[in-house]
Amino acid sequence: MTRILVLDSGKEWGGGTNSLLELLKRIDRKRFDISACFYHDYARGEGSSISQELAALGIPFTRLPDLHQPLWAKLGKELARGLLGWHRGLRARAVFAIEHAWRIAPRAAQIQRLLRERGHGLLYLNNQPSSNLEGYLAGEAAGVPVVQHCRIDATLNAAEIAATNRVARAVICVSQGVADSLRAQGIDAGRVVVVHNAIDGAQPLPAPQPLPQVPAGALVVGTVGQLVRRKSVDDLLRAVQMLGGSATPIHALVVGAGPAEHSLRALAATLGINDRVHFAGFRQQPLPWLAAMDIFVLASSKEGLPRVILEAMLLGKPVVAARAVGSTELVADGDTGFLYAHGDVAALAARIAELAGDATLRARLGQAGRARVLAEFSIGGYVAGVERVLAQAAGAAT
Repeated sequence: MTRILVLDSGKEWGGGTNSLLELLKRIDRKRFDISACFYHDYARGEGSSISQELAALGIPFTRLPDLHQPLWAKLGKELARGLLGWHRGLRARAVFAIEHAWRIAPRAAQIQRLLRERGHGLLYLNNQPSSNLEGYLAGEAAGVPVVQHCRIDATLNAAEIAATNRVARAVICVSQGVADSLRAQGIDAGRVVVVHNAIDGAQPLPAPQPLPQVPAGALVVGTVGQLVRRKSVDDLLRAVQMLGGSATPIHALVVGAGPAEHSLRALAATLGINDRVHFAGFRQQPLPWLAAMDIFVLASSKEGLPRVILEAMLLGKPVVAARAVGSTELVADGDTGFLYAHGDVAALAARIAELAGDATLRARLGQAGRARVLAEFSIGGYVAGVERVLAQAAGAAT
């Protein structure tokens, strides 16, 4: 049996957390003895947290103690940004050196001690190389093989590329687009393995969440996810404003929470569409809210292989997505939904309008999406693919 330490450096719940839990629920515990180490015990809405979810699976949980940025590091970074503002590359390297000294190296030492004290035989990183450099350094120092699960299209610096090529036994990519991006940045092709994200197609489908604030006869266009800049939810709001004169009233449903929520609410007010935009906040169970949507939109500039699109397609919803890594592998343009150029709000509005005016088209695209998810993105294939990589990495270390 291989003792595996799962390391997650994230600060909040996201699609990568859900995909990790789906894996840990099903991984062969007779072959893999799992423990987890997190930087934060982040919440799953108001009712649970990652430590509680892992406890329910019988997985030991360790939260690393917080590191507080010292004053010298803060001042050093401000000085570097000011003095080296004329050269982007030098500025980035100087700031990274300070980050390495106060945060990355101490974190690596913490993780290294944990690996050695508990006799782990494999370190599994559940983010992407630019947020897991300390994991690579810890595995290297402890002599423990490392497997990276890269869940988003990441941009890496030279130190991160070098550490990945030096230490990683394998880099699992959730989409071909992520794999291509990493190879183009210099990650060794032999380390890169594609294992697509997946969803449980056998799960019971929920009834739609009641939306009393939406008038009868209105069409609901929605999105689900962290409210952060890269999700470009503002593009969806602008598109809804452009469609204000449609024959069918169009309402937007935004499910999620995050730092951009305040600015998005302010934008809805500025656009004069407060009465047609409904913020639902974070939801532990997003599927009923997805079921309440007539059209699902993902306007992100960057993804990996978005689990939320899989969920929308499983529910038979037509998807309109910006052309981004991952989204383009799920949405077959004109077959399961529509793709448009990221940031092109007029194109997004046009696609929404086309779907809003044609219930038959919505049904056809939604049914095709559901069929594709069931045929090509099974949860069993996802788990088996990850298990195969973990077993190979562990075997190569013995």
